[in-house]
Amino acid sequence: MTTDDLLDAMPFARAVGIEIDAAAPEEVTGRLAWAPERCTAGGVMHGGAVMTLADSVGAVCAFLNLPPGTSTTTLESKTNFFRAVRGGEVRAVARPLHTGRTSIVVQTDLYDADDRRVAQVTQTQAVLSR
Repeated sequence: MTTDDLLDAMPFARAVGIEIDAAAPEEVTGRLAWAPERCTAGGVMHGGAVMTLADSVGAVCAFLNLPPGTSTTTLESKTNFFRAVRGGEVRAVARPLHTGRTSIVVQTDLYDADDRRVAQVTQTQAVLSR
């Protein structure tokens, strides 16, 4: 499955401008460019945009770690914000912390254009039988 195929499976992620750069079960990377329409007051990238990037890249990581014949959905997501993003882009790196029979836990680290950590997201994905 290509990175374009993965984005095609998530129309919202594609609509907001998320890019998937690389995708493997052990690590998924992606990015979202800063843009005025993704900002709140003062030209700061909206936290919801950052969280959307993390949720999307984390979901791809969970998907790539699913057992055959299953699907996934987000059960829980916890975000810690560390600094504002006022330009450039946000880069996401998602890695699985736990891949079990009923859940997958993914940690996504988010960085600005200067490679400073701007947020960290831990999400739990359900493993669903089809």
